[in-house]
Amino acid sequence: MSISQSLFTFIEQKISPFAARLSSQRHVMAVRDGFISAMPFMIVGSFLLVFVHPPFSPESSWGFARSWLALSAKYEVQILTPFNMTMGIMSIYISASIAYNLARSYKLDPFMTAMLALMSFLLVAAPQIDEKMSTAALGGVGIFTAILVAIYVTELTRLLKKYNIGIRLPEQVPSNIKHSFDLLIPIVAVVVTLFPLSLLIQSGFDMLLPQAIMALFEPLISAADSLPAVLLAVLICHLLWFAGIHGSAIVSGMLQAFWLTNLGLNQTDLAAGLPMTHIMTEAFWNFLIVIGGSGATIGLVLLFCRSKSAHLRTMGKLSLVPSCFNINEPVIFGTPIVMNPVFFIPFLLAPMVNAVIAYLAVSTDILPHMISLVPWTSPAPIGAAWAMGWDFKVSVLVILLMALSMVIYYPFFKVYEKQLLTQEKAAEAEQMFTEKADAAQ
Repeated sequence: MSISQSLFTFIEQKISPFAARLSSQRHVMAVRDGFISAMPFMIVGSFLLVFVHPPFSPESSWGFARSWLALSAKYEVQILTPFNMTMGIMSIYISASIAYNLARSYKLDPFMTAMLALMSFLLVAAPQIDEKMSTAALGGVGIFTAILVAIYVTELTRLLKKYNIGIRLPEQVPSNIKHSFDLLIPIVAVVVTLFPLSLLIQSGFDMLLPQAIMALFEPLISAADSLPAVLLAVLICHLLWFAGIHGSAIVSGMLQAFWLTNLGLNQTDLAAGLPMTHIMTEAFWNFLIVIGGSGATIGLVLLFCRSKSAHLRTMGKLSLVPSCFNINEPVIFGTPIVMNPVFFIPFLLAPMVNAVIAYLAVSTDILPHMISLVPWTSPAPIGAAWAMGWDFKVSVLVILLMALSMVIYYPFFKVYEKQLLTQEKAAEAEQMFTEKADAAQ
């Protein structure tokens, strides 16, 4: 058995089943769906941040730039208010959303469970001190706490219901009142367990629970933001895709917390006038690594559009518009790329080369850091510029990376094209022979 056959067998027999189980695991799905549910708030909040920090130098003499800078300075507090109420407290939305989705998978009352998670998270992340409630831990700092609290309170509620621990009311009591009383015992259980832990950490370490958890995760966050970690994530994602499993859904679901934390920290540094240091965000992944979709297949689609093969030319025309919006399932399954040994190397290599070039460009300050959360369906040149505060230098890099992906895919494309042309000519000859035979009869 050849090396490639051994690799494909390993992927099919070992990686695929494990990835399939992981992608359907209820807690992973709840975290993923929770982030998706909270995404609109964060996108709008990120968009408004650009208005406060326009993409112009303070020394600019251009009239439009001067007007924008003056306007943002004058109304900074007003413009930042929607940001503070969305992206600035994103952990609140994330906690409630994850608890809602996890409770629904357990067939618990999702709304009441989400409210319990919201109360629990605020209890440990924003205690009132001197009649003031701090929001410092409600943004990116509180993401990991929001996830853990949401899972904890949902599992606690499930266990209490499983063992019938609760307040029993007479049948005559209206159902809506019964539902509200069902939450009394879980609330007490949360206060008895989580709140003392929070007080202990505050007295012993002079920090809130989210800050303590963030300190524990700090080495992992730093490691996840390194180039080797980025390349490992790209490799795993595309190995899963090659096996026919939606690798992006699995990898992004696992890394979403790190991406949002990095974005929140960049935004905090930007607002404080400090240099930004975090590179790996969702926009970095979507618009600089997997341009046109997983595998950075936009370059391959462009090659397909001029192919001599009727099948590839058709696939190119059908896939071009979706690929511009980072949707490439048509080309992945229609070519196919999945389990196709011809495209195994470029499918992994193109996004990894993109990752290295883009990472070095940002880490060396050739390009700015990401500060906005952008819809993943935005065309890559626009989405990348939007995420970097409308710095269109990155759009030039995106176009260059697209051209580079064409170069990487080209020799493999020609090999596959030759195979298909041989098959198409054979099919055409067979059809002509059949037609002549039918005519002779």
